[in-house]
Amino acid sequence: MVKEIERTGIPVVHMCTVVPISLTVGANRIVPTIAIPHPLGNPALDPAEEKKLRRKLVEKALKALETKVEGQTVFED
Repeated sequence: MVKEIERTGIPVVHMCTVVPISLTVGANRIVPTIAIPHPLGNPALDPAEEKKLRRKLVEKALKALETKVEGQTVFED
């Protein structure tokens, strides 16, 4: 679905815990996340720290949306 949306000209970020799967499906902008049961958070953290973690991931995804890419790009730290 990611590739179909991008075909219309709308950039998409695929946030995932297993990057090789994103690469296999052909996602162009890939943001690695935390863990399979909690991709965008870590319940072991206190609420303030978890909020910082989530914000960092969302900001990384927004930066990926703004970035022109040629082919598949993984946005690491």
